[in-house]
Amino acid sequence: MVLQPSYLPWLGFFDQYDWSDVFVLYDDVQYDKNGWRNRNRILTANGPAWLTVPVRLAGQDFPPILEVAIDPTKDWRRKHRISLEQAYAKAPFFSTVFPALAGVLEQDWEFLIDLDLAMLRALVDLLGMPWKVRRSSKLGVPGQKTARLIGLCEKLGATEYLTGDAARSYLDESAFQDLGVKVHWHGYVHPEYRQRGPDFVPYMSVVDLLFHHGPESRAILRRTHTGASQEPKPLHTLEVD
Repeated sequence: MVLQPSYLPWLGFFDQYDWSDVFVLYDDVQYDKNGWRNRNRILTANGPAWLTVPVRLAGQDFPPILEVAIDPTKDWRRKHRISLEQAYAKAPFFSTVFPALAGVLEQDWEFLIDLDLAMLRALVDLLGMPWKVRRSSKLGVPGQKTARLIGLCEKLGATEYLTGDAARSYLDESAFQDLGVKVHWHGYVHPEYRQRGPDFVPYMSVVDLLFHHGPESRAILRRTHTGASQEPKPLHTLEVD
């Protein structure tokens, strides 16, 4: 699985994580401004709201994700803690989930990748999942696009590869087959779950699920393929978004 890091990722990110047994964070590709690397949405009394980590990009020509620095002049950490508390203070599992998130937000972060990694570890722990992250920048695999993904498969000894449906327009599935790697399409279907308000709002950060369902959250993620909770088939896979 090769997936770009995100801040407070959505449910689909963690479903992909759960189905894979090797999860490569693609941290040395170009940072996408206004993407998901530094922001995500939570559900407030007034509807979805963005939590955005301010970054410094001035003077940088398309930097890789791992070189993007957080803007230290902005008081974003306090604002994020307050926003999470106001949105979820009455949620059933606030007392379990909030301290873990606040513990990450209380630290002084210089680079976005370090914040994203720390938050990912906290969320993986809350979901009861094992840590299985590798960073592409640490694997020493050269190349671009499909060639590099195939190189990562070779490096990690992958036999199966999990990818999202958005890749159908560009992924060269035959190149993986030539390597003896079977491609699996994620086919993500967003589950519904108990939320604040009468109407379900999908595509929030996974914290929305965790605050409302706590230890049941992982089982809810596993409903996405069959409509019923099940144990994912273990795959030696890679994933790209």
